[in-house]
Amino acid sequence: MMFLQYFIWGAWYVTMGTYMGEHFKEDGIDKTIGQAYSALAIATMISPFFVGMIADRFFSAQRIMGLLHLIGAALLFLATKVGDSSTFYWIILFYSLLYMPTIALSNSIAFHQMSDAGKQFPWIRVFGTLGWIAAGLIIGFLKIEPTASTFMIAAGISVALGLFSFMLPNTPPKGKKAGSASSALGTEAFVLFKSKPYLIFFIAAILVCIPLSFYYGWANPLLNELGMNNAAGKMTIGQVAEAAFIIAIPFLFNRIGVKNMLLMGMTAWILRYICFAYGNTDANMWMLYAGIILHGICYDFFFVTGYMYTEKKAGEKIKNAAQGLFTFATYGVGMFIGTLVSGSVVGSYKVGEGHDWKSIWYVPAYIALGVLIYFIFFFKEKRQIRVAGLPENDSAPEV
Repeated sequence: MMFLQYFIWGAWYVTMGTYMGEHFKEDGIDKTIGQAYSALAIATMISPFFVGMIADRFFSAQRIMGLLHLIGAALLFLATKVGDSSTFYWIILFYSLLYMPTIALSNSIAFHQMSDAGKQFPWIRVFGTLGWIAAGLIIGFLKIEPTASTFMIAAGISVALGLFSFMLPNTPPKGKKAGSASSALGTEAFVLFKSKPYLIFFIAAILVCIPLSFYYGWANPLLNELGMNNAAGKMTIGQVAEAAFIIAIPFLFNRIGVKNMLLMGMTAWILRYICFAYGNTDANMWMLYAGIILHGICYDFFFVTGYMYTEKKAGEKIKNAAQGLFTFATYGVGMFIGTLVSGSVVGSYKVGEGHDWKSIWYVPAYIALGVLIYFIFFFKEKRQIRVAGLPENDSAPEV
C-alpha cells in the first residue's frame, strides 16, 4: 500500500513542470507551472476538513481511499487530453484535493493494524520512499519525462491501488470519536506560540518553504534544460540521501541541539542553490549532483528535526494537534506562497526558449540566507543538560 501510494505521487509530481513547459507553449507558462504546483499546497490546507469531518466519521478508511484513487486515476488520464494550461491546472487541483486525503487515510489503515506503531510504522513508511524512488528510476530509464506517459503510469498505478484498497484489512469509521477539523488543523496547539523560541522557529519554517518550492517545482526542468541524461532517475539520489541522513538525526538531536541541526539544514539550502546556479553538464556536473544529494540534509535536518522539536515542545496532550498545525503551516501555507513566488521568478528570467538559471537560483539562495540570519539572531532556545550524579529521572536544570 505505501509503495503504491508514493509511487503515484513520484510518477507525475517531479516532472510536471517539464511536461507543462514542453506541451503548453503559452506566454507566462512558468507562472502557470508555479500555480499548478500550488494545487497540492491548497489540498494540504483543505484535506484535514475532509478527513476530520467526513472520512473518519462515516466511512471505512480503506473503502474511501479506494474510491478516491479510482476517481483520481480518471483525472490523471484526463490531464493528458487537455490542450491549454488553465484547464490542466484545474484538473490537477481537483486531483490534488482527492489525493492528499489518501495520505492520512493510508496512515490510519497502517496504524490500525499495528501493536507498536512507534517501532513498526517507520519500517512500513520506508516503502513509500522506495515507491517514489522506483517511479523516478522507471521514468528516467524510459526517457519519458516531458511526455504524457508519466501521468498515464501514475493513473495505472492509481487504478491498481484503488482496487487493492478494497482488499485491505477493514479500518472502520471512528464515528463520534473522530477528530474534528480544528483538531486536524492543530488549533489546540496555538498555546505553543507562548514560547518565543517556538514562534521564531515556526515563522522560519514557513519562510523556508519558499526555497523548498523552487526545488520541487524547478529542479527537474533545470536538469532537462541543461541536457542531463536520465534526470528523473538521478533525482532519486535525493531520496536515497534523505533515507540515509535520517538515520543520523536521533544521534545528533540531543548531542548538538535542535538549533545547530536546524542551522545545518538551512545552510544546506544555501549551498544547494549555489550548486544549481553554477552547475552544468560539463566541468561542473559534480555541482548538480551535489545539489541533489544535499536534499537529504535540507529536508531531514530542517523538517524532520522540526517535527521532532514540535513534538518535544508540545508534550503528550497536544502532540497530534501540534503536528497538524506544523504540516498545515509548512506544506500548506508555506508551500502555497513558495510555489507562486517560484513561478513568478522563473517566468521573469525566461530567455528565448530557455532560462537564466543562475539568476533564478540566486533568489532561493538569498531567501534561505535571510532565514538563516533571522534564525541565528532571534532563536534562543534553552538547552537541558544532565548534571553528573543526578538520577536519570531527576529534572535537569535549564541553561
